[in-house]
Amino acid sequence: QVQLVESGGGLVQAGGSLRLSCVGSGRTFSSYAMAWFRQAPGKEREFVAAISWSGGSTYYADSVKGRFTISRDNAKNTMYLQMTSLNPEDTADYYCAAIEYNGSYYYTQAWEYDYWGQGTQVTVSS
Repeated sequence: QVQLVESGGGLVQAGGSLRLSCVGSGRTFSSYAMAWFRQAPGKEREFVAAISWSGGSTYYADSVKGRFTISRDNAKNTMYLQMTSLNPEDTADYYCAAIEYNGSYYYTQAWEYDYWGQGTQVTVSS
């Protein structure tokens, strides 16, 4: 079991950058494949990016490809989402998620993940 806590959200102008962090509890952080999702007001939660247990493989939604970078540091039990060239459409609550898995498949559906953080709010002003 892992507990997840996100941080790093805030208000930023269009074109700006933010880095989100997700810290996991427990000694087996590296056993989990992880992802970032986001949910805008009135919309369903959507996949943003995923990263394998080792950090060696990543996968992105088309809407963020080339602008966002997902990474992790298993020694620090932390996953990151570096967001650049932000635009108002990126405004949402951002959630990190984990599933105990060390294979090569990328899970992109929210229901597939077992553990979630509480979310951190990102607001991009125009």
